[in-house]
Amino acid sequence: MTAPRLRPGPDAGEAIVDWYATAARDLPWRRPGTDAWAVLVSEVMLQQTPVARVDPVWREWMARWPTPAALAAVPPADVIRAWGKLGYPRRALRLREAAVTIVERHGGVVPSSVEELEALPGIGTYTARAVACFGYGSPQPVVDTNVRRVVARLLHGRAEAGTARAADLADIAELTPAEPDRATRFSVAAMELGALVCVAGTPRCGVCPVRDRCAWRLAGSPAHDGPAKRVQKFAGTDRQVRGRLLDVLRAAHEPVDAAALEPAWDDAVQRGRCLDSLLTDGLVEQTPDGLFRLPA
Repeated sequence: MTAPRLRPGPDAGEAIVDWYATAARDLPWRRPGTDAWAVLVSEVMLQQTPVARVDPVWREWMARWPTPAALAAVPPADVIRAWGKLGYPRRALRLREAAVTIVERHGGVVPSSVEELEALPGIGTYTARAVACFGYGSPQPVVDTNVRRVVARLLHGRAEAGTARAADLADIAELTPAEPDRATRFSVAAMELGALVCVAGTPRCGVCPVRDRCAWRLAGSPAHDGPAKRVQKFAGTDRQVRGRLLDVLRAAHEPVDAAALEPAWDDAVQRGRCLDSLLTDGLVEQTPDGLFRLPA
Protein backbone atom coordinates (compact mmCIF):
# COMPACT_ATOMS: atom_id res chain seq x y z
CA MET A 1 0.00 0.00 0.00
CA THR A 2 1.27 3.49 -0.86
CA ALA A 3 1.97 5.66 2.18
CA PRO A 4 0.04 8.92 2.58
CA ARG A 5 1.64 11.85 0.85
CA LEU A 6 3.71 13.98 3.18
CA ARG A 7 4.54 17.64 2.71
CA PRO A 8 7.97 17.95 4.31
CA GLY A 9 7.90 21.75 4.35
CA PRO A 10 9.74 24.38 2.32
CA ASP A 11 12.98 23.82 4.18
CA ALA A 12 13.52 20.30 2.83
CA GLY A 13 15.09 21.60 -0.37
CA GLU A 14 17.21 24.01 1.65
CA ALA A 15 18.47 21.11 3.78
CA ILE A 16 19.44 19.18 0.65
CA VAL A 17 21.35 22.19 -0.71
CA ASP A 18 23.19 22.61 2.60
CA TRP A 19 24.09 18.90 2.60
CA TYR A 20 25.44 19.16 -0.94
CA ALA A 21 27.85 21.93 0.08
CA THR A 22 29.97 19.45 2.03
CA ALA A 23 29.04 16.08 0.51
CA ALA A 24 29.29 16.69 -3.26
CA ARG A 25 31.76 14.75 -5.35
CA ASP A 26 34.50 16.78 -7.00
CA LEU A 27 33.54 16.21 -10.63
CA PRO A 28 35.37 18.26 -13.27
CA TRP A 29 32.25 19.35 -15.14
CA ARG A 30 30.85 20.87 -11.92
CA ARG A 31 33.82 23.08 -11.15
CA PRO A 32 33.52 26.89 -11.32
CA GLY A 33 34.23 28.25 -14.78
CA THR A 34 32.97 25.17 -16.61
CA ASP A 35 31.13 26.43 -19.67
CA ALA A 36 27.88 25.20 -21.20
CA TRP A 37 29.65 23.18 -23.90
CA ALA A 38 31.58 21.21 -21.28
CA VAL A 39 28.33 20.61 -19.41
CA LEU A 40 26.58 19.47 -22.58
CA VAL A 41 29.34 16.97 -23.37
CA SER A 42 29.24 15.61 -19.82
CA GLU A 43 25.46 15.21 -19.83
CA VAL A 44 25.47 13.28 -23.11
CA MET A 45 28.29 11.03 -21.91
CA LEU A 46 26.61 10.37 -18.55
CA GLN A 47 23.45 8.96 -20.11
CA GLN A 48 23.29 5.33 -18.90
CA THR A 49 27.03 5.43 -18.15
CA PRO A 50 28.75 5.52 -14.71
CA VAL A 51 30.70 8.61 -13.67
CA ALA A 52 33.94 6.63 -13.25
CA ARG A 53 33.90 5.64 -16.93
CA VAL A 54 32.94 9.10 -18.15
CA ASP A 55 35.52 11.14 -16.21
CA PRO A 56 38.70 10.23 -18.17
CA VAL A 57 36.96 10.29 -21.55
CA TRP A 58 35.36 13.67 -20.82
CA ARG A 59 38.76 15.11 -19.90
CA GLU A 60 40.28 13.84 -23.14
CA TRP A 61 37.40 15.21 -25.21
CA MET A 62 37.55 18.66 -23.63
CA ALA A 63 41.31 18.84 -24.16
CA ARG A 64 40.90 17.81 -27.78
CA TRP A 65 37.62 19.58 -28.65
CA PRO A 66 37.11 22.45 -26.17
CA THR A 67 34.46 24.16 -28.32
CA PRO A 68 31.56 23.07 -30.54
CA ALA A 69 33.47 24.35 -33.56
CA ALA A 70 36.44 22.09 -32.76
CA LEU A 71 34.24 18.99 -32.64
CA ALA A 72 32.20 19.99 -35.69
CA ALA A 73 35.37 20.24 -37.77
CA VAL A 74 36.49 16.61 -37.36
CA PRO A 75 35.21 13.58 -39.28
CA PRO A 76 32.75 11.21 -37.59
CA ALA A 77 35.36 8.43 -37.52
CA ASP A 78 37.51 10.46 -35.12
CA VAL A 79 34.55 10.99 -32.83
CA ILE A 80 33.63 7.29 -32.74
CA ARG A 81 37.23 6.32 -31.97
CA ALA A 82 37.46 8.87 -29.16
CA TRP A 83 34.18 7.63 -27.68
CA GLY A 84 35.94 4.37 -26.90
CA LYS A 85 34.14 2.06 -24.47
CA LEU A 86 31.48 4.45 -23.18
CA GLY A 87 28.76 2.45 -24.89
CA TYR A 88 25.80 3.54 -27.00
CA PRO A 89 28.18 5.13 -29.55
CA ARG A 90 25.32 6.66 -31.50
CA ARG A 91 25.53 9.35 -28.80
CA ALA A 92 28.94 10.36 -30.16
CA LEU A 93 27.55 11.03 -33.62
CA ARG A 94 24.58 12.92 -32.22
CA LEU A 95 26.90 15.05 -30.11
CA ARG A 96 28.91 15.94 -33.20
CA GLU A 97 25.69 16.72 -35.08
CA ALA A 98 24.67 19.00 -32.21
CA ALA A 99 28.06 20.73 -32.45
CA VAL A 100 27.56 21.30 -36.19
CA THR A 101 24.12 22.79 -35.53
CA ILE A 102 25.50 25.04 -32.78
CA VAL A 103 28.11 26.36 -35.21
CA GLU A 104 25.67 26.83 -38.09
CA ARG A 105 22.71 28.28 -36.18
CA HIS A 106 24.16 29.79 -33.00
CA GLY A 107 27.55 31.13 -34.03
CA GLY A 108 29.40 28.41 -32.18
CA VAL A 109 27.86 29.26 -28.80
CA VAL A 110 25.69 26.73 -26.97
CA PRO A 111 22.20 28.27 -26.70
CA SER A 112 20.91 29.06 -23.24
CA SER A 113 17.16 28.51 -23.58
CA VAL A 114 15.57 25.13 -23.01
CA GLU A 115 13.61 25.45 -26.26
CA GLU A 116 16.71 26.09 -28.39
CA LEU A 117 18.62 23.34 -26.64
CA GLU A 118 15.81 20.84 -27.26
CA ALA A 119 16.00 21.70 -30.96
CA LEU A 120 19.60 20.43 -31.17
CA PRO A 121 20.08 16.91 -32.58
CA GLY A 122 19.93 14.24 -29.90
CA ILE A 123 19.12 16.63 -27.05
CA GLY A 124 16.01 15.77 -25.05
CA THR A 125 14.16 17.62 -22.34
CA TYR A 126 16.32 16.37 -19.46
CA THR A 127 19.61 17.30 -21.16
CA ALA A 128 18.26 20.68 -22.28
CA ARG A 129 17.20 21.55 -18.73
CA ALA A 130 20.50 20.31 -17.31
CA VAL A 131 22.56 22.47 -19.67
CA ALA A 132 20.39 25.54 -19.04
CA CYS A 133 20.66 24.98 -15.30
CA PHE A 134 24.26 23.82 -14.83
CA GLY A 135 25.78 25.65 -17.79
CA TYR A 136 23.96 28.97 -17.50
CA GLY A 137 22.66 29.05 -13.93
CA SER A 138 19.03 29.13 -15.01
CA PRO A 139 16.78 27.74 -12.23
CA GLN A 140 15.31 24.73 -13.99
CA PRO A 141 13.75 21.57 -12.56
CA VAL A 142 16.15 18.86 -13.71
CA VAL A 143 14.64 15.42 -13.23
CA ASP A 144 16.67 12.26 -13.72
CA THR A 145 16.21 8.77 -12.28
CA ASN A 146 17.99 9.68 -9.05
CA VAL A 147 15.87 12.78 -8.48
CA ARG A 148 12.66 10.90 -9.16
CA ARG A 149 13.62 8.28 -6.56
CA VAL A 150 14.33 11.00 -3.97
CA VAL A 151 10.94 12.57 -4.65
CA ALA A 152 9.13 9.22 -4.59
CA ARG A 153 10.47 8.46 -1.12
CA LEU A 154 10.49 11.94 0.38
CA LEU A 155 7.04 13.06 -0.78
CA HIS A 156 5.10 9.92 -1.69
CA GLY A 157 6.47 7.20 0.59
CA ARG A 158 7.30 4.85 -2.29
CA ALA A 159 10.46 2.77 -2.43
CA GLU A 160 10.98 3.43 -6.13
CA ALA A 161 9.76 6.07 -8.54
CA GLY A 162 8.27 3.81 -11.21
CA THR A 163 7.62 5.29 -14.63
CA ALA A 164 8.06 9.01 -15.32
CA ARG A 165 5.02 11.16 -14.56
CA ALA A 166 3.88 14.59 -15.66
CA ALA A 167 3.68 15.50 -11.97
CA ASP A 168 7.43 14.99 -11.46
CA LEU A 169 8.22 18.62 -12.34
CA ALA A 170 5.56 19.90 -9.94
CA ASP A 171 7.00 17.74 -7.16
CA ILE A 172 10.47 19.16 -7.75
CA ALA A 173 9.11 22.70 -7.85
CA GLU A 174 7.55 22.13 -4.42
CA LEU A 175 10.96 21.34 -2.95
CA THR A 176 13.01 23.93 -4.84
CA PRO A 177 14.25 26.93 -2.80
CA ALA A 178 12.92 30.32 -3.86
CA GLU A 179 16.29 32.09 -4.09
CA PRO A 180 17.57 31.65 -7.70
CA ASP A 181 21.16 30.62 -6.90
CA ARG A 182 20.01 28.05 -4.37
CA ALA A 183 17.31 26.85 -6.75
CA THR A 184 20.00 26.14 -9.33
CA ARG A 185 22.13 24.41 -6.71
CA PHE A 186 19.16 22.33 -5.56
CA SER A 187 18.85 20.68 -8.98
CA VAL A 188 22.32 19.19 -8.78
CA ALA A 189 22.06 18.59 -5.03
CA ALA A 190 18.95 16.42 -5.43
CA MET A 191 20.70 14.41 -8.14
CA GLU A 192 23.70 13.91 -5.89
CA LEU A 193 21.53 12.85 -2.96
CA GLY A 194 19.95 10.16 -5.13
CA ALA A 195 23.33 9.02 -6.45
CA LEU A 196 25.13 8.81 -3.11
CA VAL A 197 22.56 8.41 -0.32
CA CYS A 198 19.01 7.74 -1.52
CA VAL A 199 20.22 4.93 -3.75
CA ALA A 200 18.21 2.06 -5.16
CA GLY A 201 18.22 -1.08 -3.06
CA THR A 202 19.69 -0.13 0.31
CA PRO A 203 19.70 3.63 0.88
CA ARG A 204 21.97 5.24 3.47
CA CYS A 205 19.14 6.81 5.48
CA GLY A 206 21.36 7.43 8.50
CA VAL A 207 23.25 10.20 6.68
CA CYS A 208 20.30 11.64 4.74
CA PRO A 209 19.72 15.35 5.45
CA VAL A 210 15.93 14.95 5.20
CA ARG A 211 15.50 11.59 6.92
CA ASP A 212 13.34 13.11 9.68
CA ARG A 213 10.70 14.24 7.16
CA CYS A 214 10.88 11.42 4.57
CA ALA A 215 7.45 9.85 3.99
CA TRP A 216 8.99 6.51 3.06
CA ARG A 217 11.13 6.27 6.18
CA LEU A 218 8.34 7.47 8.45
CA ALA A 219 6.09 4.77 6.97
CA GLY A 220 8.60 2.10 7.95
CA SER A 221 10.47 1.93 4.65
CA PRO A 222 7.95 -0.33 2.85
CA ALA A 223 9.32 -2.55 0.11
CA HIS A 224 8.75 -1.80 -3.53
CA ASP A 225 5.27 -3.09 -4.34
CA GLY A 226 5.70 -3.46 -8.08
CA PRO A 227 7.30 -6.23 -10.15
CA ALA A 228 10.98 -6.89 -9.50
CA LYS A 229 13.27 -4.85 -11.69
CA ARG A 230 14.92 -6.98 -14.33
CA VAL A 231 18.70 -6.76 -14.54
CA GLN A 232 19.69 -6.13 -18.13
CA LYS A 233 22.29 -8.61 -19.28
CA PHE A 234 25.09 -7.63 -21.64
CA ALA A 235 26.92 -10.84 -22.52
CA GLY A 236 25.75 -12.22 -25.84
CA THR A 237 23.53 -9.27 -26.69
CA ASP A 238 23.58 -7.32 -29.93
CA ARG A 239 25.08 -4.45 -27.96
CA GLN A 240 28.12 -6.57 -27.18
CA VAL A 241 28.46 -7.72 -30.78
CA ARG A 242 28.14 -4.17 -32.12
CA GLY A 243 30.85 -3.06 -29.71
CA ARG A 244 33.21 -5.79 -30.85
CA LEU A 245 32.66 -4.94 -34.50
CA LEU A 246 33.39 -1.29 -33.77
CA ASP A 247 36.53 -2.30 -31.89
CA VAL A 248 37.87 -3.92 -35.06
CA LEU A 249 37.11 -0.85 -37.14
CA ARG A 250 38.52 1.57 -34.56
CA ALA A 251 41.82 -0.30 -34.67
CA ALA A 252 41.93 -0.52 -38.48
CA HIS A 253 43.82 2.15 -40.40
CA GLU A 254 42.21 1.17 -43.69
CA PRO A 255 38.78 -0.22 -44.67
CA VAL A 256 38.45 -3.95 -43.96
CA ASP A 257 36.56 -6.74 -45.67
CA ALA A 258 33.85 -8.87 -44.09
CA ALA A 259 36.35 -11.63 -43.29
CA ALA A 260 38.28 -9.28 -41.01
CA LEU A 261 35.13 -8.87 -38.92
CA GLU A 262 34.52 -12.60 -38.46
CA PRO A 263 36.86 -13.01 -35.43
CA ALA A 264 34.79 -10.40 -33.56
CA TRP A 265 31.86 -12.81 -33.16
CA ASP A 266 31.34 -16.46 -34.10
CA ASP A 267 27.61 -16.36 -34.83
CA ALA A 268 27.46 -15.26 -38.47
CA VAL A 269 23.73 -14.47 -38.37
CA GLN A 270 23.98 -12.25 -35.31
CA ARG A 271 27.18 -10.67 -36.59
CA GLY A 272 25.52 -9.82 -39.89
CA ARG A 273 22.45 -8.41 -38.17
CA CYS A 274 24.58 -6.20 -35.95
CA LEU A 275 26.70 -5.02 -38.86
CA ASP A 276 23.53 -4.05 -40.71
CA SER A 277 22.31 -2.09 -37.69
CA LEU A 278 25.63 -0.25 -37.44
CA LEU A 279 25.33 0.69 -41.11
CA THR A 280 21.77 1.88 -40.56
CA ASP A 281 22.81 3.97 -37.55
CA GLY A 282 25.61 5.63 -39.50
CA LEU A 283 28.30 4.24 -37.22
CA VAL A 284 29.82 2.18 -40.06
CA GLU A 285 29.85 2.77 -43.78
CA GLN A 286 30.53 0.49 -46.73
CA THR A 287 32.84 1.60 -49.50
CA PRO A 288 31.95 1.17 -53.20
CA ASP A 289 34.20 -1.89 -53.36
CA GLY A 290 32.37 -3.59 -50.45
CA LEU A 291 34.78 -2.85 -47.59
CA PHE A 292 33.79 -1.51 -44.17
CA ARG A 293 35.09 1.46 -42.21
CA LEU A 294 34.09 4.07 -39.68
CA PRO A 295 32.20 6.94 -41.35
CA ALA A 296 34.46 9.37 -43.14
